[in-house]
Amino acid sequence: MIKKIYNAVKEFVVDEYKFLICMLIFYIVCTFPVNYYIIIGGGVSDVGERIEITDASKSKGSFNLTYVSELKGTVLTYGLSYIIPTWDRESMDDYKYSTTESYEDIEFRGELDLESTNGSAIRNAYKLANKEYKETSSKIYVIGVFDEYKTNFKIKDELLSVDGKVFETVKEYSDYVQKFDVGDTISVKILRNGDEKTIKCKLYEEKNRKIFGVALQISKKYETKPNIDIKFNPGEAGPSGGLITTLDIYDKLVKEDITKGYVIAGTGSVDDNGNVGSIGGVKYKVLGADAGDADIFLVPAGKNYKEALKVKKDKKLDIEIISVKTVEEAIEKLSKIKKQ
Repeated sequence: MIKKIYNAVKEFVVDEYKFLICMLIFYIVCTFPVNYYIIIGGGVSDVGERIEITDASKSKGSFNLTYVSELKGTVLTYGLSYIIPTWDRESMDDYKYSTTESYEDIEFRGELDLESTNGSAIRNAYKLANKEYKETSSKIYVIGVFDEYKTNFKIKDELLSVDGKVFETVKEYSDYVQKFDVGDTISVKILRNGDEKTIKCKLYEEKNRKIFGVALQISKKYETKPNIDIKFNPGEAGPSGGLITTLDIYDKLVKEDITKGYVIAGTGSVDDNGNVGSIGGVKYKVLGADAGDADIFLVPAGKNYKEALKVKKDKKLDIEIISVKTVEEAIEKLSKIKKQ
């Protein structure tokens, strides 16, 4: 039996080898990577399913992340983006701090954005709900190295100390190096690939500020009462879920149902002071919120809000769009909405 199958396969390969070679070449060409992300639309996802809080309050409605689906570009998906009206292209270079960055560097930045965003969401929600929280760790990472400066830093380096001094925030580090002169070389202790090492870094100047020519980001973790556990999937990176994550945590901590029974979607980053920051891809997120049957869409005030209103008008969407500048403002505006 096995011999018959072998002979049949062998005969097919001999007879059709030209066709098989063509198919292999076609496959290789179609899957060959290109320097683009392919945007294929978005949708909504209940953030509450990712957040567990001890003795959490229940709500009739929900807070939903609005996400944009991205594919790593290939020759095939790039070509299809010119045919399928709902697919768009974004150059991977638009995501880079320098020309030498890799796809993995971009992914690291997105994952760190999510980790940092979740920390800020916990801090803001527990503070507004008058619940206990305590910072347990604060780490500063290099997330970008700029082409125009020569430096010994690499993306993913964790800063442990500068000139022998430890800092809790990026601002503290930045303020400290201002006392040195442009061109000075400073010793910086870092953690790279699990190993501690000291590197020498030259100071440059940009907009009257001394810099090392890198971008930094801080990631904080907290211990809370009641206990909280946030579980996002690896692909759910980026800072744009900060506002909705904060509101869902707050909703679980207070007795009042701030959803009022509505399906609420939204987007916007959140810093440690509760300020809501603008993000990209608003067009797709408004359309995703509408496709997910959201009743309300929360969006950062300013350019993002104007863009969301334009999409609503152009596409004739039946969704209420609310602009917010802070988490507190979002809570206040939701409190004025009538219950379902």
